[in-house]
Amino acid sequence: MDAHETFPYGDIPDLSVRIAGIQFRNPVIAASGTFGYGREYQGLLDMACLGGICTKGLTLHPRQGNTGIRIYETPAGLLNSIGLENPGILEFIEQELPGLRELGPVVIANLSGSTVEEYTEGARLLAESTVDMIELNISCPNVKAGGMAFGLEPEPAASVVQPVRKVCDKPLMVKLSPNAPDLKAVARACVAAGADALSLVNTFQAMAIDIYRRKPVFQHISAGLSGPGIRPLALRMVWDLWEAVKVPLVGLGGIAAAEDALEFLMAGAAAVQVGSATFAHPPLMIEIIQGIAGYMQDYGIARIEDLSIRGTSSFTVHN
Repeated sequence: MDAHETFPYGDIPDLSVRIAGIQFRNPVIAASGTFGYGREYQGLLDMACLGGICTKGLTLHPRQGNTGIRIYETPAGLLNSIGLENPGILEFIEQELPGLRELGPVVIANLSGSTVEEYTEGARLLAESTVDMIELNISCPNVKAGGMAFGLEPEPAASVVQPVRKVCDKPLMVKLSPNAPDLKAVARACVAAGADALSLVNTFQAMAIDIYRRKPVFQHISAGLSGPGIRPLALRMVWDLWEAVKVPLVGLGGIAAAEDALEFLMAGAAAVQVGSATFAHPPLMIEIIQGIAGYMQDYGIARIEDLSIRGTSSFTVHN
């Protein structure tokens, strides 16, 4: 008797998930900073099959990004120091968003800034657009705090989320930094300030040295580490936060196969984001979706939330 005969819910399991009132056709989302604004990957995979697309980081005003080396490969991932190069929110809304909407998946706008005022005005503009959800990246340097990221401590994190919440009626997902000394405290502060969901984790602070030039590789010394090397750390953080907060969690960090995504879903994540692995293999997200569906068929699992090994999933209860 094969898996199709033993599967009690029909041949195709239900891969859809609902996060903060938004329906995703499946739990696989293209991560910010690795998928551009969608059009960069057209022709390389069937965009309509994705659960969602998270835009490259957007700021209120255009940014040129960092100079010098911006990407550096490591044995277990990538270091990046892009510097939030982007055309600005108004240009995105006018030039990129219409085409992005036509692709089909849920559209999540990743919002960054250097001051609370920039975040708030950016959120107001995006809230008036047709994006489905805002992902608030609080890992950016806080200019008023001398360059420390807003997301490293609970109070600065809440100081961004709260005013953004007041001007934004879109679902608000806050992207957390793994570099926070007490990630649970930051997560709780974000939820108390109005976050509908949390995505984690952003890149780990790291660096590399060019031994032939005897200098750091990056002009700003440190950079963000992503890729398979951070996956066990990111998974543990998702596991920890599942009990700490009662909002949906979107897990990311080093996911490069369906098995990796299943780990995050079993740890309690409502969905996953796939990032740097798509650079090497653009169709990867489609393969991950197919792999999740195949696993669910083989084990007779009807719905995505039934994959969790944590009991009643927080994102099932708190929509």
